[in-house]
Amino acid sequence: MEDAVKLTEEELKRYHRQILFEPFGREGQKRLKAAHALVVGLGGLGSPVAMYLCMGGIGKLSIVDTDIVTPSNLNRQPLHWESNIGIKKVDSAKEKLVRMNPRVDIVAINKRITQETVRTILKGVDVAVDCLDNMASRYVLNRACIESQIPLIHGGVYGMVGQLTTILPSKTPCLECIFPKVEEADQEPIPVFGPTAGTIASLQALETIKLLSETGTLLAGHLLYFNGEVMKCHLVDVQARDDCPVCGKG
Repeated sequence: MEDAVKLTEEELKRYHRQILFEPFGREGQKRLKAAHALVVGLGGLGSPVAMYLCMGGIGKLSIVDTDIVTPSNLNRQPLHWESNIGIKKVDSAKEKLVRMNPRVDIVAINKRITQETVRTILKGVDVAVDCLDNMASRYVLNRACIESQIPLIHGGVYGMVGQLTTILPSKTPCLECIFPKVEEADQEPIPVFGPTAGTIASLQALETIKLLSETGTLLAGHLLYFNGEVMKCHLVDVQARDDCPVCGKG
């Protein structure tokens, strides 16, 4: 499809600094313009991910959330401002993203990720970015992505630590291989620092751009741990499980 995509003179100027990177170049930019990404969750992870994909020239960006903006969001969610308190996050986010880059087709979806809605939400997307805050919804998204053969970029944060991996259906372990399904207990809101979420979100956005533009090496089959408290990163190999109920034989 990217063969039919043309870059305007305005776009060549706007994206010049990333086009200068030879492994990416004009062809990478054209692939990005031809692509449709889905960002699920518009909080501390989803806000920066959506911003970087929008600024980077993604062709179509679908954003999903059902929450409204609250004061406790404002330490880590740069798409939402004090003037947005009380309104839907998808509306707050779309308004900023359209102003940020009017060339991008922004689709706001005010729906929860459930077994009933997820396949419709995933229809037509090239990659899904997991910016959710609970494992139950992540498991639903993971299963649907595996069944639909859609890559999934997972990120998660807690306090000053975070994690990231790229899931390629039929090629890498899925999310449930890495984190076997368990029942979540009711819990208070987790601690999160804005820079921690921003760090993981930036890496998620970079993985998404790499995947869509066919540039570089992905975190496929690996889990990256970031510990901001001691400023260390660890890369861990992850393995598929034969008994995984999503992608294995179990």
